Order: sequence, then structure tokens, then C-alpha cells
Amino acid sequence: MISRMTRITLAGALLLSASRLLAQPATPQAVPDSLDLKTAVAFALENNFSIRQARERIRQQEGVMLEVKALGLPTIGVGASYQRNATEISQTFPADDSLWQIQIQARQALYAGGAIKAGIAGAERVREAAVLELQGIINDSLLQVRSRFYDVLLARESIKVREQSVALLQEQLNNARNRFEAGASSSFEVLRAEVALANAQPPLIQARNGYRIAIEELRQALGFTNREGENLRKTPEFLGELTFEPVSFDLQTALDAARANRPELARLDKLQAAQEEGVRRARAGARPGVDLVGSYQWRKAGGSDSFSDASDGWLLGVQSQWNIFDGRATAGRVVKARSALAQSQLARSEAELAVEVEVRRSLSSLQEAGELAEASRKVVEQAAEALRLATVRQAAGTATQLDVLTSQVDLTQARTNQLTANYNYLVAMARLRKAMGQADQFVPGS
Repeated sequence: MISRMTRITLAGALLLSASRLLAQPATPQAVPDSLDLKTAVAFALENNFSIRQARERIRQQEGVMLEVKALGLPTIGVGASYQRNATEISQTFPADDSLWQIQIQARQALYAGGAIKAGIAGAERVREAAVLELQGIINDSLLQVRSRFYDVLLARESIKVREQSVALLQEQLNNARNRFEAGASSSFEVLRAEVALANAQPPLIQARNGYRIAIEELRQALGFTNREGENLRKTPEFLGELTFEPVSFDLQTALDAARANRPELARLDKLQAAQEEGVRRARAGARPGVDLVGSYQWRKAGGSDSFSDASDGWLLGVQSQWNIFDGRATAGRVVKARSALAQSQLARSEAELAVEVEVRRSLSSLQEAGELAEASRKVVEQAAEALRLATVRQAAGTATQLDVLTSQVDLTQARTNQLTANYNYLVAMARLRKAMGQADQFVPGS
């Protein structure tokens, strides 16, 4: 369990570590010879497109902060004007047909009714919310990477189960042919074995196709965009097993962890604080604004176009503007800001309820997956023993070929159920950790 400050620091570190990658175009990646889950997570942290977009939104918000902070800093500008006119309408003496002036002016806001301070504070809260959004997207994206990696392992193991089934059925067919040639069985048993072997081929073909598709979906989750011709058909060796290691969680502890650690909730808190600053900023429209203004000017002297003959001098003063009545525009902005604040408060309450439901649902799914995984492990042992006994009994003449084939189908189904149960348990575990706001185990600093 990590605190919100730790989470913000972690997300900031991840942002800084990827800043150079964002500034440069992505380079082609070679397909590795082997890939484990830890390496996949590390790759996704730098290359997943959702994560990279979230980092860019933080950079965008930093630009907004610079823009808002500029309102409280002095501005310096240079202005110039030139005009030609008929001497009959000249306002100088003696009459002149041209006029020019140059001015360097500095302006500093002294008081803006609290709008500048509220704007800066609101922008800071929004930037903090963007950092928390990044952490939430990282959690979502890495959950998807884990699920997709487990999909690959499940598809790979499913191929092994189907290949084992085909091998056993092929052995059964060979035995049936030998028995038929020896006169110990009929051609019907050979035909039945051939049909069983043929029926086992489509599931094997489908399993192999599922493996290929699972790899492509994992590649999408990783953000792997290599298009080099020599690597188009290369597939890495995926390291890892779908193992079942039961872990227990307490409901109250899980709910407390989710309320304290979910970046989505912390992000809504920051946005709510930004909306509160927005109300203060809207109220500032009813207060006066005061600016300090200073300038230095050069004006054309009458009758001479020479710059050395120009009149020059400085000016220093204070300017103020107070809209005593603005048609209730300020009142309208205050109403709008208060409504936005109320909406953010409702969104926060709704999100907290959704998080609680997500935790309860994830915990229930984990409990179900654990019970199924435990039950499937025992069924595989029983099915393997049943097949062994059926084979022995057939050799002794006390069991039929149908008994052996049925036992083989049961064993294949039991192994498939065990793989699926272990897969569901691992995915349910990852979803519960994400629901509780815990970072992926392979994220640095988690």
C-alpha cells in the first residue's frame, strides 16, 4: 500500500524518465528471443500509447501553468506609430504633415481582486490532477498488459493440452489397429479411434490460432510497433507459468486501501479544489483591478523628421478599472463556477461508490476463481488416474475402447478447466490489486 504523495512522486519520476523518449520519434524495436512479464511491463511503461498520451497532457498543463503565472508577472512591450496627414488638419505648430512616436512600456498588476492568485492555485491543482490521471492510466494499462500476457500463456498451454490429447488418441488408434490385425477387435473400433483423432484436430488448430491472436493483442497493449521485415514472423519465447498460489484479502482492508490509494479519487479531489479556486476567480470580477504602469516615449518634434530632434521622456503612474455594473456578467460567471464545483463534488461521490463496487466485485471474482482453481487441481488428478485405469482394464479385456476414449476426453477437459481456472485467478488477482489502487508489482518503487 502506498500513500498519495508516494504515488504522485512515482508518477512524476515515470514522467521524467520518459521525457527524452517523448522528444524523439520512436525507433524500431527488434523482436526479442524471449519475453517475461517483468520485461513486458517495463516496455509498456515507456511505449504504451495511452501512457505516452497521458504524459503529454501533463506537459500541456505545464504550459497552461506558465500562461496563468504570466498574469502576475510584469510585461514589457515596445509600441510605435507613424501617420501622414494634410497640413490643414495638423494639430502641431507649426503645421506638420507627419507624426510618429515610439514607446517602451512596462506594466505590473498590483491587485486583480484575487483572480491571479486563484488562477495560479487552480492551475497547480489541475496539473496535480494530470499527474494522478497518469498514474491511473498506468495502472489500467499495466493491468491490460498482465491480462494479455496471461492470455498468451493460456493459449500456449492450451496448445500443449490439445497436442497431448492428439498424441494419446494417435496412440489409441495405433493400438486399435494392432488389435484388429491380431484379430482381437473389430474394424469398428479402428474407425471409432480414427473419428476421435479427427475430432481432436479442429480444437488444436483453433488453439494455435488463439495463440497467434493473443500475441498480437499483447503487442498492441505493449505499444510494440516494429515493422521490420526480418522480424515480421519472429515470435519470442514467452517465459512464465499459470500457477495457482492462493492469497486471502479482507474486505474492509481492501475498501480502505482503495479509498486511500486510488489515483482516480485523488484526481477528483484535485479537480474539486481547482473548481473552488474557479469560484474565487469568478468573484474577482466584482472587485477593482490596479496596475502599475511605466513607459519611456520618443515623439517627433514639429517641423523636423530627425530622431535627434525628437521629444522624449518617461511616464510613471497607476491605472485602475472597476466595473461597478457589468450587466450581471460577473454574477453569471459565479453561478457557473459554483455549478461546476457542485458537479465535481457529485462526480467524486459517484466515483467513490463505483470504486467500492469494483473492489467488492473483484474480491468476489477472486474468491470464485480460487475455489475453481482448487477444485480443478483435484479433478485433473482424478481424471489422469481414471484414464490409466481404463487403459489397463482395456488391455485386460475388462473395459471397452469407448471407456478409454471417454476417459481421454475427460482428462483433456479437466486440464483445460485447470488452465482456465488458474488464468482466471491470476487475472482476478491483478484486477483486485488495481481496484485497491496498488501499483503493478514490477513498477519501480511499488
